[in-house]
Amino acid sequence: MSGIGLALGGEFSSAPPVYAAGAWFKNAVCGIRAGEARISKVVGDLNTPDACLGHEAEADAMLAWLGNPVAVAHDLHPDFHSSRRAAEVASRLGVPAVPVQHHHAHIASVCAEHGWRGPIVGLALDGVGLGTDNTPWGGELLMVDGARFERLGHLAPLALPGGDRAAREPWRMAAAVLYDLGRGGEVTVRYADEAGAATVLAMLEKNLNCPRTSSAGRVFDAASGLLGLCRRMTMDAEAAIKLEQAAATHIAAHGWPAAMADGWHHAGEVLDLRALLGALADEADAGQGAARFHATLAAALAAWCEQACAKAGLAAVAVGGGCFFNRLLSARLRETLEARGLRVLAPVKLVPGDAGLALGQAWVALHSLEH
Repeated sequence: MSGIGLALGGEFSSAPPVYAAGAWFKNAVCGIRAGEARISKVVGDLNTPDACLGHEAEADAMLAWLGNPVAVAHDLHPDFHSSRRAAEVASRLGVPAVPVQHHHAHIASVCAEHGWRGPIVGLALDGVGLGTDNTPWGGELLMVDGARFERLGHLAPLALPGGDRAAREPWRMAAAVLYDLGRGGEVTVRYADEAGAATVLAMLEKNLNCPRTSSAGRVFDAASGLLGLCRRMTMDAEAAIKLEQAAATHIAAHGWPAAMADGWHHAGEVLDLRALLGALADEADAGQGAARFHATLAAALAAWCEQACAKAGLAAVAVGGGCFFNRLLSARLRETLEARGLRVLAPVKLVPGDAGLALGQAWVALHSLEH
């Protein structure tokens, strides 16, 4: 059971043992016992028999170390192999199964690593996680306080033409943005060489097989597709990686561009970035567009977080989720928030993506025992 160990200490030095099963992507399990947290090695995405068997082996090893946990945490999605196995373990041991919303777990993981107690504003940006309303979330502004969380806001949902296929083909996300902006007629022109472009446009027009998601990952995909950097992905996060690389090259040569003052709109709980994305569709220089995307996104997120902190009377923001693998965004956002007097908590020993999420699940389960 090689992995990462963390000392939690404090009031948790005598806390009872809890187990967490992780999520579907980059699965790893976690246990907390007597103030110590252990996170297993990553077994991978739970879409193959070998990965599922690997998960079970890591789970058994973690449970052997824990003894008899008093609670078993898992992702809110009931159909993950990790969730089903966690429910079985909880039933066998006669202890509570604690479902934890995906983005709550991301922020809780950061809180656990930093030993944070009390409420905090959390910004969770990733590809997807099941929300409490049974829709796919992924760009979430939360208030987190131990076992409790409140969804303060989210990114404006974008259509996923073709469902999961849109997450692998950024040109589809670009098409969804163009359609939302009243520029649907451009889809079959811009992507005339893409088989199915006319079908995608028809799907958007009829709202057929076009579930909507607040995913920040899909915003990155749309930006990459609109700039012509990546139309179809051949590896995980390829569109976002190419977008970051293009931006980094431009910034190294020319410095950071100014953020688009009218690149976002914040109405109520929704942060709408479609004006920024629309501008990218008209950008002739992909590197410049990629840099402006990062500058504007960081500015928009900072303003969003600052407003939430001011309203709640808080002065700290925890950030987590796979989008924070992006070093440009992470550094620029931290710099902007700290310049506004806000403390930023981010993963240090753990990664920001799903491989570190089980710690957050265990942290939430531990706090749930207090209530």
